[in-house]
Amino acid sequence: MVKIFDTHTHLNDEAFLGQEAEFVAHAAQLGVVKMAIVGSNTVLNRGAVKLAEQFDQLYAIVGWHPEDAKNFDAAAEAELKHQLQLPKVIAIGEIGLDYHWDTSPREVQREVFAKQLALAKALDLPVSIHSREALQETYDLLKAANLPAGRIIMHSFNAEPSWVKPFLDLGAYLSYSGVVTFKNADYLRESLRQTPLDKLLVETDAPYLTPMPYRGRQNEPGYSYYVATGIADTLGLPVATIAQQTYRNAHEVFNLSLEDEG
Repeated sequence: MVKIFDTHTHLNDEAFLGQEAEFVAHAAQLGVVKMAIVGSNTVLNRGAVKLAEQFDQLYAIVGWHPEDAKNFDAAAEAELKHQLQLPKVIAIGEIGLDYHWDTSPREVQREVFAKQLALAKALDLPVSIHSREALQETYDLLKAANLPAGRIIMHSFNAEPSWVKPFLDLGAYLSYSGVVTFKNADYLRESLRQTPLDKLLVETDAPYLTPMPYRGRQNEPGYSYYVATGIADTLGLPVATIAQQTYRNAHEVFNLSLEDEG
């Protein structure tokens, strides 16, 4: 069976409340044997940590989402710094800029984003980046942060092909979600074709962005299998090849050992 690492999912979302074990088990049946549970504010960060500590195969990513940036205060920063020392916390995220919803002032978003990038650099942690309708400024702030190569994950990468090289030049990994399977996403499949296999990740962003053939239903971590299948179909490769490569890439970016995997 293939082994897949869902590098960005929200099993800490209320959509899964009380059913986490069932979704973890169903994911395993589809070959999704590891997943990163991603936070975005006080409640969801704590939920991510709790799940990571409850399940051996789950890890936590904690940070402050741009939509919640306006609530990032000294107490939130102190708690975040504490969480980043925990053994099952593997990255800072999801962080970035969101100019679609604008629920936090853009100046505040940029300030909180930059502060978390500096924290990631100081702690030598990777970052999971959310960017919506703000690619240029996201790129500019990432470039200014000067993170080491291999520390950036462009979560649910959803950009035109012209953006692939600039982010690769920053040493970023590009993480593709169910969007890459959508019928109207030819531009994204072209971006995928330009992405080197050693810089490729898969994710669900569940409960959002459900891939084909289940689009229209609630997403779940196990559906990473269908994201990997869609990527494999686009690239003309076996799904096992995509699964194996992205599994290895996930371990590299998160600094997790593969030695005990056989």
